[in-house]
Amino acid sequence: MLLRLRFALLISCFWSAASAAMGDYAAHPAALALMDELVEEQDFDREQLRVVFSGAQRQESILTAISRPAEKSKPWYQYREIFLNDKRLDQGVQFFHEHRAALERAERETGVPAEIIVAIIGVETSYGRIMGSYRVIDALSTLAFDYPRRSEFFTAELKNYLILTRQQGFDPLALKGSYAGAMGYGQFMPSSYLNYAVDFDGDGVEDIWNNPTDAIGSVANYFRGHGWRKGETVVVPATVQGEVPEQWFVQGRNNLTPEHTVAQFAEAGVTAQQPLDPAALATAMKFQLRNGYEYWLGLHNFYVITRYNHSAMYAMSVYELSRRIAARIAR
Repeated sequence: MLLRLRFALLISCFWSAASAAMGDYAAHPAALALMDELVEEQDFDREQLRVVFSGAQRQESILTAISRPAEKSKPWYQYREIFLNDKRLDQGVQFFHEHRAALERAERETGVPAEIIVAIIGVETSYGRIMGSYRVIDALSTLAFDYPRRSEFFTAELKNYLILTRQQGFDPLALKGSYAGAMGYGQFMPSSYLNYAVDFDGDGVEDIWNNPTDAIGSVANYFRGHGWRKGETVVVPATVQGEVPEQWFVQGRNNLTPEHTVAQFAEAGVTAQQPLDPAALATAMKFQLRNGYEYWLGLHNFYVITRYNHSAMYAMSVYELSRRIAARIAR
């Protein structure tokens, strides 16, 4: 089955022009292979799948958007302005007060601070105001079948999407999300939905699109599932002495895992500005300001935030927004 799917993906590049002309994916070789897989492994109805893929539309704007993410090249002092502003703060405080009971229950049950949950939803969708306007079936089909660089990942997400829509009784042609297929208040990919979405209000449906209570519980469950440690420090400011080699600092998205201890960083010249366990593992970050840099040491819980989005600047934005929200909330 895997070899069949890989073969279909190899020839999909020859199909792109034809699929665009037809306007659907019902006869696309990789879609046919995925249909076979779903029928054989998950007992899907082939005709129903054909109807779904006949309704899926290739979207050129999705391919354009994913090739140039908006925040990719921004320095920290510009990137943070997207999220750390009065409007997003005010809306975050409002969201907290509107959903206080669900947030405080999520914190009690998972150990994830309510303000972190709010900040994630704020950074991802402006508290549900901007959840994406693309049909998820279009986004995932376009990227699975017409974006060879990441076709394997998006084919898996498309498969998960079809599983979750059947599981929950959702119309797979109706749900909307981002250009990458991320969904709901917290922008879960389908695999994250299957692994971490919860029915937090007990109505029998795990609805992260229309039910903020379910979304809150699901975000908290995501962090718990990735190892959030209740009450532990997230990140602390640091100072730098001497010439510290660049390899000591986070570089991009691929070296976010804490591998050096606080003591080792201190020996290299990166010193925490508040007391920490010298044996604790950390990552060092160097963020560009308009004039100069600021330095931070991220601990285990900071790494957990990066599991939501593999970016140190993203995680720092979430943390800073959460601190500002917490400072405004009387608890």
